[in-house]
Amino acid sequence: MKTYVYRGIIRMFNSKTFGRFIRKLSRSSLSRRLIPLYVKLFEVPTGELNKPLKDFTSLEEFFIRELKEGARAVKGLEEEIVSPVDARVEQFGEVQDKRIQVKGISYSIQDLLRDEEMMTRYRNGLFLVLYLSPSDYHRIHSPAHAVVEKQFDLGGKSSPVNKWGLTLGKSPLSTNYRIITEMKLEEGMYMAFIKIGAMWVNTIEWIHPYSRLRKGEEVGFFSFGSTVVLLFENGKVNFQPGLKIQRYVKAGEPLAVKSKV
Repeated sequence: MKTYVYRGIIRMFNSKTFGRFIRKLSRSSLSRRLIPLYVKLFEVPTGELNKPLKDFTSLEEFFIRELKEGARAVKGLEEEIVSPVDARVEQFGEVQDKRIQVKGISYSIQDLLRDEEMMTRYRNGLFLVLYLSPSDYHRIHSPAHAVVEKQFDLGGKSSPVNKWGLTLGKSPLSTNYRIITEMKLEEGMYMAFIKIGAMWVNTIEWIHPYSRLRKGEEVGFFSFGSTVVLLFENGKVNFQPGLKIQRYVKAGEPLAVKSKV
């Protein structure tokens, strides 16, 4: 019953018209007055901002805020793959029978990727899901030194990707708007880097102009809450021993290490 009620409420309010209104409001100069309330409501840390709070011209500008230089420096060893975002670890594990389990919902990686070659590559690999809350820094960084082999977007209207959305929603990871980037790392291994939009302000910006990425460099940003899914080939990486569900990680912190062949 809870699932049907939740999905009914989302269908009622999740319209393009309301989304456009939210987007327009968040970009208006009037919205700057909401920034102190937003900071208080979501307990947003402000010590790393690259400029004073009063200098942000809109709520959207604050949401996609940049930080002081060096605030998200890459940590760990050269062979480690780092988090591309500030987020909580929602789920990680093995891809089993071409499916991943997230909050009790089973997702087909074929539905998630809609690319036969990629689906075959990750069908028995590993996956990791990261959730960005409204309080988080929403810039996206490269998780490794790599070359972008392919990039494309899928989906349209989006539903929430928060705790309730992932638990009660109708497969948001494989139906929401998303940008899929397949990366080839220096060792020849592949990794899928999937950025998933959220309800209303359903915007993902890829701003990196080149195909070659350096680990830790900024490549884009989310507008509003979001989720990242990483897929790894079978036998190519191992998760960090200390990785746990609901652990909070920052961009640049190690998530996995490349396997030694």
